[in-house]
Amino acid sequence: MKYFIIQYSIFIVKYLIAGLGNIGPEYTGTRHNAGFIILDDLAGNARITFESKRYGDIARLGLKGRMLILLKPSTYVNLSGRAVHYWLKKEKIPLENLLVVLDDIALPFGTLRLRSRGGDGGHNGLIHINQILGTQNYARLRFGIGSEFSQGAQVNHVLGTFTAEEKEQLPEQLKMAGDVIRNFILLGIGRTMNLYNRQ
Repeated sequence: MKYFIIQYSIFIVKYLIAGLGNIGPEYTGTRHNAGFIILDDLAGNARITFESKRYGDIARLGLKGRMLILLKPSTYVNLSGRAVHYWLKKEKIPLENLLVVLDDIALPFGTLRLRSRGGDGGHNGLIHINQILGTQNYARLRFGIGSEFSQGAQVNHVLGTFTAEEKEQLPEQLKMAGDVIRNFILLGIGRTMNLYNRQ
């Protein structure tokens, strides 16, 4: 009697969720670190922790048969492309499964905008990612940080911390950002854009 060994290969679909921000205590909690803050909230709610790896901190989150690799680059915002490119290649993640989470001064505080592609909008992180990847065709979730600053004070606004009023509203906005990320994975970008971009 012959016995046959059947090997089963389980393929888990992977996604790279890259939250942009700057490392270092002087940048903790600043508006420019909205990407870090959103990923920290997502990981905290799932009770998972980040580990320091090459080009950034990594946490892995399982979601209904998918694997979300949460990335907080350690390259500073202006060189974010290095980390994004490295982890896409290392984990063999296709470009359509990349979501970049970042701050946006063109949107009112807490407003969320999901896009499947687009320009950099003057954001240095997106500029570098576009240069390194050679394309703008990847999803991005923008978190509004508002533009309530006087002429010449943009840098101070972006690198400043949220106001007391904004901090009160932040938990609700972070929850919604987490919902957008999960639905991007489960429903796809088209349906998720329809659900949230009108809010």
